This record gives sequence, structure tokens and C-alpha cells, in this order.
Amino acid sequence: MTLATRLKSFLRIETKTAPSLADASGFYFDLFGATPTLAGVTVTPYTAMTCAPVACAVRSISEAAGSLPLHIYKRLPDGGKEKATGHPLYNLLHDAPNSFAPAALFRTQLMADALLQPYGGFAQIVRVDGKPYEILRLDPRLSSIVVDYSNFEPLYVIKADGKNPAREIPAADILHIPTPAYDPTRGLVGEGRNAIALALVLERHASRLFGNMARPSGVLSLKGNVTPDALQKAKLAWQASQGGDNGGGTAVLPQDASWTALTLNSTDAQFLEMRTYAVAEIARLFRVPLHMLMQVDRAQPRSVEAIGQEFLSQALLPRLKAFEQELELKLLTPEERNQYCIEFNIDGFARADLLARAQALSATVSARILNPNEARQIGFGLPAYEGGDVFENFNTSSAHAGGALNANEEAA
Repeated sequence: MTLATRLKSFLRIETKTAPSLADASGFYFDLFGATPTLAGVTVTPYTAMTCAPVACAVRSISEAAGSLPLHIYKRLPDGGKEKATGHPLYNLLHDAPNSFAPAALFRTQLMADALLQPYGGFAQIVRVDGKPYEILRLDPRLSSIVVDYSNFEPLYVIKADGKNPAREIPAADILHIPTPAYDPTRGLVGEGRNAIALALVLERHASRLFGNMARPSGVLSLKGNVTPDALQKAKLAWQASQGGDNGGGTAVLPQDASWTALTLNSTDAQFLEMRTYAVAEIARLFRVPLHMLMQVDRAQPRSVEAIGQEFLSQALLPRLKAFEQELELKLLTPEERNQYCIEFNIDGFARADLLARAQALSATVSARILNPNEARQIGFGLPAYEGGDVFENFNTSSAHAGGALNANEEAA
């Protein structure tokens, strides 16, 4: 015991030590960008993308969002809308948000950031004379964003690094596509880290199990007193003849050697079942149908069109709506929001259901439940045309403009 320790003990001065990594309850892991898991592996947005099911789920949503056309529409007095191709934002949203990134790539990367990163995806709006000039994605590998909600209104700050000091960005100049996670500080990957870690551990187990062909085969035993040098030579010779691409061949053993085959244990035997379970857990995390993760081992009682509609309504539409509303909030002035709207065109994505939708609308028009203009606006968002407000059935001659139904309505 040192003199300083005896003096502190005599004076009853308690010495507080820094908590260890085991006692820190994840503080140090969160501080350095890593999160502990029950499986013992570190899960970050970047290690998560090395997991095939996670990468497939993220790409399914983000690439779909990038491939859909994005337009700015002008609201019409009759409730319809038409493309506002003359608006300054049209080319910025539809073609390219800046001089080096096409619109599809920009939206794909920003949506992937929203699914993977804490808080979500971020892009900075560069304005000239108060009007949006270009939109720059803030790469999370280069720009670490901190969001402060202490005053209810979010405050965005780019963390300082070795070269640049911390700087604050006004909320009006930040496109923030929020994470779907309940806790935005962790993000979707942080909340589902244990499910992702399970899939990573199973992939590593598969690599170890099948990477070395000699591992699950059996045990090679040498009889008698064998020197360590002889054991090492026998091991190297066996691996050279039976390991790697030579596995499964015919082995020739000397008389003083014996081979005992080994069988897979219960964990190895249920490996495929565990992997199927891990893929299903990740599908639940991202709300993506199993068939989108290439998991088709079970019979699907529904049609492919119905499953695609499920992906559109459950996984894609909520993210698209958040994207659209953020663009309208940050790129349109309060006066413009009453005249314009920004929307993804999902007709191409839902093309499989386009025929069924057209047939249903045609039936309502023929039954004189809707007129053609109402059907155009409800089904396709198209503007009205002259003469389309008449309720008529084109399949019968008595329901034209001079038919009984319209004549009675005009008389009334």
C-alpha cells in the first residue's frame, strides 16, 4: 500500500475509478459509434449492410424510392392537378438536385440513410436570393449531424472534426428524412441490433463451418508414441490432400493411422432453420415482405400482385409520404403550398394493378356513380376535360347527354 493510499484511507477519502467497459451500460460503445449486442458482435449502419438480408431490405425500399418519378404538381380549381413543368423546382426534383448527382441516385442514397443512420438522412438546401438553387446530400461518413430537440424545434449542428469547427445549419435549410425508428437517436439499426447480430453470427458460423472442409469431417488418429513433429507433418499432409477443393476425395491412410467420422451437432443440423428465422426477423424490422428478401420457401396463398401491393402500402408508402411532406415543408413557401404539391408517381410501380383499377373505375362510370372527370381525378390525378361532368353510360343509347337521367337532372 502506497503512502498516498494510506493517507486517503486514514482521512476516509473515497477513490472513484472510471467504469469499465463491462459496467458502462453501453456508454462507451454509444460514444464511439458501436452498440453491444447479445450475440457479442458490433452492429453499426456499416456492418449491418454486410448482412445480406439487411442490404436486400434497404435496397428494396431505397431503390424503389429512387426509381419512382418525383413531380411538382399545380392544384386545379376542380380538385385535380397537373404537372407544373414551368416551376423552378421541377428540374431540381425530377432531373438533378445538383450538378454532380442525378435525381434517382440522390433519392436512393437519402432514403438508405434514413433507414440506416441515427436520426435519418440529411441534405442541405443551398439558396440563391432566398430560392432553392441546389440540394446537397450530407454523407454520414463525412458529416456527422447532431439534432437537438430540447427546444421542441429541431436544431441541426454538424460536429467538429480535426479540420473544421462545428457549425449550425438553420432548420429551413435542412432536408431531414426521419428514421422510422421509435428512438431516433439509435435509428432502425440500433433498435434492431440484436436481430441483425443474429444474422451476422449465423453468416460467420457458416463461413467457419464450410470454409475448411476438414473441420466437420472427423478425427485422424495416429497410434503409438508420436512425436510433435510427426503430428504436425501428418496434419499438414492431411489438410493438403483433403482440405479446400480436394475435399470429398479418397483418403489413403497408413496402417498406424485411423479415421473417425464426425456428425453435425444439433446447432449445425438446425442451421438452415435458424437462418430462415433470422431473415424473417429482419423482414419484420424493415416491414418488408419475405419474398422481397428472396425468401420463397413457403407457399404464398396470395398473388404476386397482392404481395407487391403489400410492399407498396406497408413498407414504401409511409417512407414516400414522409419524403414528400419534408420536401413541401422546406422547398415551398406557405403561399405555394396552397397552390402546389410534391408527389411521387407510383402508377408505374403499381402497374400490375393498373388494369384492375381501370376496370373498377370504368364500372362506376358505366353505372353513373361517377362521371368521367371524377374517375380521372380519383384514379389517375388527371385534370378534367370539357363535357366530362355528364353522367352517362356509353354502352347504352339512352344515357347520352340527351338521355333521361341527365334530362331529369337538368330539369331539376
